[in-house]
Amino acid sequence: MPWQGVVERDVRIVQGPTGWGEVSPLPGFPCDPTMASQSAIEAATHGWPTPVRLTIPINSTIPPVPPDEASHLALEDARAGIDTFKVKVGAGDDVGRLSAVRDAIGPSASLRVDANGAWDVETACARLASFGRFDLELAEQPVASLDDLARLRRMVSAPLAADEAVRDVDDARRLRRLDAADALVVKVQPLGGVRAALSVVEEAGVPAIVSSMLETSVGLAAGVALAACLPDLPFSCGLGTASLLAADVTDDPLLPCRGAVEVRPVFPDEVLLGRLAAPA
Repeated sequence: MPWQGVVERDVRIVQGPTGWGEVSPLPGFPCDPTMASQSAIEAATHGWPTPVRLTIPINSTIPPVPPDEASHLALEDARAGIDTFKVKVGAGDDVGRLSAVRDAIGPSASLRVDANGAWDVETACARLASFGRFDLELAEQPVASLDDLARLRRMVSAPLAADEAVRDVDDARRLRRLDAADALVVKVQPLGGVRAALSVVEEAGVPAIVSSMLETSVGLAAGVALAACLPDLPFSCGLGTASLLAADVTDDPLLPCRGAVEVRPVFPDEVLLGRLAAPA
């Protein structure tokens, strides 16, 4: 999986009476393996809440590549029906990359940035000001902590989303108390499952954006299930990542179609599992 330096993943697939679950913490992203296992056990033994929607709109993610490559990637995804684009910032020519993507997707598409907590408050304030002409839908985790996010939110006009700063219900309650963000990005595995993630979203009191951890389609199905049962879903989600995989464990992967992924169960293929299995 050649995405942001990830070439190879360790994945554990588990089966139970209600389906399949996955344990696959992403290298470099904070995720307690115990919580990831809890998420997989929920999927395999309890299943997920009843969905309230049948498809989930997805966003495109543009890595920190040169502007011409960013433009090419954005055009490809736009032609596939995607109308929300997240551009990774904090490295290289951010303004050039954003300009190229905005030119490629036109003025009506939604544009986000994601800095993964790379900036301090002063730098984030200056950088977001320089992005003002791109009409940002959101800036994801421009600073690392909830305290800094709350400070920054009172200094900039762009709506802010928390991601890595919220790891549990206590963090979510603190986000609400500080009024630190306009939205919350959630991933199922680090939060311990779909139901645990729903509790975090409820405590945060802001709209949620469900994102993947580059799982196989089995793990991705949990993120889709979470997005499917949220009371409101005003933002597109980062769940179109199955297309980035060099290989998947199913012959019917959760691939996006016309800018959305379908809400449905995923069943691994025994032949593919055997082909991809690590040596005993």
